[in-house]
Parts: sequence; C-alpha cells; structure tokens
Amino acid sequence: MPDLLLELRSEEIPARMQRKAAGDLRKLVTDALVEAGLTYEGCREYWTPRRLTLDVRGVDARSRDVVDERKGPRTDAPEKAIQGFLRGAGLASIDEATIQSDPKKGDFYVATIRKPGRPAEEIIAEVMPGIVRGFPWPKSMRWGPASREPGSLRWVRPLQSILCTFGPETEEPVVVDFEVDGIRAGNVTRGHRFHAAEEFRVRRFDDYVAGLEKAFVVLDAERRKDMIRHDAENLAFARGLEVVPDEALLEEVSGLVEWPVTLMGEFEETFLQIPPEVIQLTIKVNQKCFVTRRQGGDGTLSNQFVLVSNIAASDGGAEIARGNGKVVRARLSDALYFWQTDQADLPGRDALAPAAEKFRLDLAKPLDQRMAKLDALGVTFHARLGTQGERVGRIAALAREIAATVYPDGATLGGASVSADELKPLVTRAAVLAKADLTTEAVGEFPELQGLMGRYYAALQGEHPSVQAALEEHYKPLGPTDSVPTDPVAICVALADKLDMLVGFWAIDEKPTGSKDPYALRRAALGVIRLVLDNELVMALGGFMPASDLLAFFHDRLKVQLRESGARHDLVDAVLSGGSGGDRGDDLLDVTRRVTALGAFLDTEDGQNLLAGTRRAANILAAEEKKGTRVADAVSLDLLSEHEEKVLAGAIDRAEIELDAALAVENYAHAMTALAELRIPVDAFFETVLVNAEDEAVRANRLALLDRIRAATRRVADFSRISG
Repeated sequence: MPDLLLELRSEEIPARMQRKAAGDLRKLVTDALVEAGLTYEGCREYWTPRRLTLDVRGVDARSRDVVDERKGPRTDAPEKAIQGFLRGAGLASIDEATIQSDPKKGDFYVATIRKPGRPAEEIIAEVMPGIVRGFPWPKSMRWGPASREPGSLRWVRPLQSILCTFGPETEEPVVVDFEVDGIRAGNVTRGHRFHAAEEFRVRRFDDYVAGLEKAFVVLDAERRKDMIRHDAENLAFARGLEVVPDEALLEEVSGLVEWPVTLMGEFEETFLQIPPEVIQLTIKVNQKCFVTRRQGGDGTLSNQFVLVSNIAASDGGAEIARGNGKVVRARLSDALYFWQTDQADLPGRDALAPAAEKFRLDLAKPLDQRMAKLDALGVTFHARLGTQGERVGRIAALAREIAATVYPDGATLGGASVSADELKPLVTRAAVLAKADLTTEAVGEFPELQGLMGRYYAALQGEHPSVQAALEEHYKPLGPTDSVPTDPVAICVALADKLDMLVGFWAIDEKPTGSKDPYALRRAALGVIRLVLDNELVMALGGFMPASDLLAFFHDRLKVQLRESGARHDLVDAVLSGGSGGDRGDDLLDVTRRVTALGAFLDTEDGQNLLAGTRRAANILAAEEKKGTRVADAVSLDLLSEHEEKVLAGAIDRAEIELDAALAVENYAHAMTALAELRIPVDAFFETVLVNAEDEAVRANRLALLDRIRAATRRVADFSRISG
C-alpha cells in the first residue's frame, strides 16, 4: 500500500511549540484522510526547529465507492416537492429515480446516488491547502509582499517549502501537486542552513531521513535528546564531573538544534558563592546550558557548564564556548549583585519602623527589612482581599491557631521535642517571614525562586532551622508529585497559607467554575488534603472555614484524591453521607480512615452479605414510610415473638455497644467487625420473619427493628450509596 511523506519547512519554530504542532499536523491530516474515506496503517510525526514532518504508512490508493439511497416524496406529491427532491439528489429527471411501496405510506420515490472513489493523491491535494491555512498556531505572522493582501497565509514563521510525495515502496512515488500562497508542493527539501543549505531530491521517508542526516539534520527529536544527553555525560565524565539532570531544559534544547554538538564552557569559581539554584537558573534561562557538579560529591556545583551548539565549528567549538562563557559570566555577575544586595541594609530603613512594630520585626536583619518593606509598600494581594502585608497578618494568626489545634502537646523539630508554648513563636516567626523574599532582588529576577531564597536569607541571619524550612516549603505541595512538608512549623504555615487563599476567595465569591480556576484554588485544596493525610493530622477543618459550601468543595477534591489512590468514589459518598456526614465530615483523616475500613469490610463475604441485608431493610422501610405505615419509636421486647427477631434484637444491642466503644477511639476496623456480627441474624430474620405482619403493633415493632439496623450501619456509612 502507498505511503505519504509530508514536510512543511519554515524558518525557526519556537521550541515550546514544536511537539504540539507536530501532533496537531498528524491529527489534522489523518482526520482529513479518514473523513474522505481513506484508511491508513500508521502515522508518526517528527519535528526539528525548521520543519514539521509526517510519515503516513499504508494509505489506501483510492477512496471507496459509496452507494447511498435517498428517500423522496410520495409519487402523488406536489410538483414543487418532487423538483426539490431532484435537485437535492442531483437527478436530471424523475425517470432516474425508482419507486418503492410502503403498506402504510403508499408509493414514494427513491434516488440511488453513486459516488465513485477518488485517487488518494487527489484527496490529499484537495485537503492540504486548508490544513496549512487553518493551522492552529498559538501565534502566527504574515510576511513578504503578499502579507498586504487580504487572506494571505499566516504561519508561525515564514513558510519556505512544502514536500509531499505519495506512492508504494515498489514504484516511483508521485509528487502530490497543490499550492499554498505561491508555495507549490514538490519533492525537494534542504538540510542544515549553514552546513548543507543546498536542495536535494526526496522519494520516500527512508531516503528523506538519510538525506537529512547527510545534510546535518537529525530528524527525530528523541534521538537528538539522546545524543545531547549521552555526549554531555561523556564530556562531563572526562573532567571528573556529572551533568545536573534537567529534562525540561533537555526538551527545549533539542528543539533549538538540528545537528547537536555539545561543548564545555566555564566561569570563574568566585561565582560559586551564589546559591546553586540561582546559578543553575541563571545559566538555564539566559543561555540554555546545563550545569555540572563533581562526581560523587555533595552536590556542589562546578564552574563548568555544558552548552549545545547547532554548528560543528572548524575550531572544535572553542570560540563558541568562549563566547557563551563570556555571556554566562555577565549574567552571573548580575546574580552575584542580587545575592549580595539582598544581604545588605535597605536605604531609608527608619521609615520601616511602623511595619516592624506591627510584625515584631528586627530591622537589624535584612530579611526582616524586606518584610517590613512588603508591608510598607502596600503591595496588593487582591483588590478585595487587601495587601500582602494584611495577608501575612492573617496567615500568622491562622498558623498559630492551627498549631494550637494540631499540636496541643508540642511537637518534634529536628529530633528535639518542643512544647506548645515553644512551638507557637516559631510558627508565628515563620509565617511573618514567609513572603518577605518577594521584595528581594533575586526573586524579582527569578520569581520561581520565591520561598527558596527566603530559606537562604533566613539561614544567613540565623533563624531556627524549622523557620528556614517553612519559608521554602509553605508553598508545597504544588502538584500531585510534589513533596509534602513534614516539619510541624512548615505544616502549620503551609496549611494557613492555603486556607487563607480558599476562605478569602470564597468570601468574595471568586470560586472555580468549570475548567476555570485562575487562583489555583483546586490545587490549594488538594494541597491541604495531602498535608492532612500524608502527615496524619487530626484536624477539623470546619473551625477554620465559615463557608459551608467550601467544605463541600473539599469533599469533592477528597474524592478525586482518594480515587487516584485506588479508593471507590461511592464509598467516599457513603462515608460522607453517613457517620462522617455531620460533626466529623470536616475531619479529612477520619473520613479517609472510614473509607479504608469500609472498603476492606466490603471485600469480605460478611461485608457483601450485610450490605445486601441492610439494603433490604432500608428498601422495606422506605416503602412503608412512603405509604405512611407507622414505625414504632422503639423496639418492644414484649412484641418479639419469633426466635429470629429476638436473636436479631440482641445482636443489634451488642453491635451498638461495640460500635460505641470502637467509634469513641476511632477504631474503624473494630467498628466493621461489630457490624459483621449482624450478618447472620439479619439473614435469618429475613428468611423466616414476615415484616408486614397483620397485627399493626407487631408490624410497627418489626419495622423499628429494621430501623435500628439502618441506624447502626449509618453510624459508619450510608450503605444505600454503595454501588454493586
């Protein structure tokens, strides 16, 4: 079967757009082929900085013939209706239609429309101009004299050529002939813009790849990544170094070069006094280079870096490395200035005294000065939620409250025990300094370093290690794979930071809607959930959240979190609607433990049988309550006549006692064991006892017995919400 080769070659495509653009091209082309009646065996997309390529294998040589029957009006219909039918069906006269009969509707016309298949290259030539013109670039441009004409082609960068060949391996492929804005598809392309800029002819994919390789272009992005990774590691190893891994940078760099050549540059060792994260980010953002460190060392960076060139220079890359080193040194000089400036006193320090007094700051310390500056500047957090300084005040108050709730007997910090009275000032101090680095030069240059720089500056001025950790970690977790703080001080500040966000935006009715969540409130809620669950915190959120629908939002996020960890969503609903639905629904750890215990119980035979019995009891009760049948307020032992109902009543008494004991200490496995004891007496009751007895008092008493079964199970979960 024939194969299709397509290449769209342009000037440089931004690296961040290449992978998605190649995927978009694959989808657009293959969808168009299928819609036109062509099938294909497989398709793979490729991309370099200057081209998007598709290799579509096993394409039908032509589309299938299609026969379609179109039902028309009755034979005695008005002439106007018949003429409309002929036009719609493409018939010249009514004689070209057939007549069919229907016992109910009578005789009516039917048109048989035959659409012969078309050659695949004709279809491809027809669909490609529209695909190119309508390509979904996030940003595009017009160029050249044609750009002045209405409807001229837009592309991410000037489109230079189109290559499109089609045919089987055993024959000479044909050029699919089409044109887009004066660019006619052909069977030629060009290689590396510096090393091999001349045109060469292409037949099909294999010789296309080989031709590009000879012309200093590696088509496969994954192969370019492997080459960069392997060559960089070998280059570093030869110098006793190792490359600090950075997959995001590797992905970006592989999109900047068609012929990767790795080189080693260096900078002065004096710059190594800058925090390694600042060095790495400076070199990464400005020069797209990788930093290195000593093999088997303590992670300290070396003064050598790896760069990736797109040229195999005649001098082995010496001049390229020297030039990159010059730029890196200039950027690191700026970073060193930021680092040193942030450790110095701010000018006009006396004007910061009111803010210092408000937050009990020590203006002899640089980071305290930065916090005072943040408050004094009145930097807005949100127009309706006040300034950053006001937010810091709320976080500090909330963090102290959380510490008192979660750690009433103190905590362990770095292996040492501290009392509740000792913990509170540490939590307060961490909360007050948490946002101080927002006004530093380093964070102003690299906002992604917020928190981390606070930790560095806190260490320099001798803050407690737990305060240092909290300044960096209170933003965490930022996503499902991010680490969760474990230090009690960091936990308290992280929870306060996220809860203040949620409560504040809920108060001004800025809630997530659909896919829109501009303030990342879903992430904040999941962060609270992970902090609570991963650290096994006993914490009732209701005391910190006055908005009741905010608790419902947490329940929805908890369902997502538990589902991802393997729990059934119906069990979460059952627990939230049952025993945890009232006072304890805001204790996320309690809810999670109940879900775990319930899931384990339902995996047993006793659990499944009790579920069935409880449902039967609930269904009978619901039906009788709907009819208005009286249910006794309490079970009367005097009205129990059958052996099985007496046994069940006693079993419920014992289960309730055991449930009281188990739930008092939150031993949910024991609570499930207590419920399991009901399984046999419930089964026996339904096998032998008639609930709807003729005697009204006996019937009401037996319904009360079923009500006690329902009430007992609901203390753990609402079994009616469990599926299966």
